[in-house]
Amino acid sequence: MTERPLRATVSQRGVVFAPNDDVLVVRRRTDGGWELPGGRLDRDEDARDGVRREIVEETGIDPDLGQPVHAVSWLNDADDGRFAVYYRCRTDDRSVSLSNEHTDFEWRSPAAAHDRLSETQGRAVANAVATADELDVRELGLPVPEV
Repeated sequence: MTERPLRATVSQRGVVFAPNDDVLVVRRRTDGGWELPGGRLDRDEDARDGVRREIVEETGIDPDLGQPVHAVSWLNDADDGRFAVYYRCRTDDRSVSLSNEHTDFEWRSPAAAHDRLSETQGRAVANAVATADELDVRELGLPVPEV
């Protein structure tokens, strides 16, 4: 048993694939860093509804939501608990309408998206690729997901 269970804010993000398998990444206004679209789950909100709501709010894209592909917990610099879940998503819509939380977006190949993102979010991209029958992680130069 854990002596100090994690008390955490829950965030959810989408690894959003376009029809040509490019992945959507967005640039944060606060620090200029790149991330996958998504955000915090509201109290009493269904998880799948929450991630869809966040992606729509941040990008204007209403994706087809797939299964979770990665989950991770950590303590941030302020020692606050965080828990994130990443979902594999698809869209036919490549037009993005950014919220005021972001300043830019790019559609990048999975390997280029992986390299642009933090290690954790890059892992989510690799896992999302690994769950797709039509994509091969090794051919794209991505790390093989941990089992």
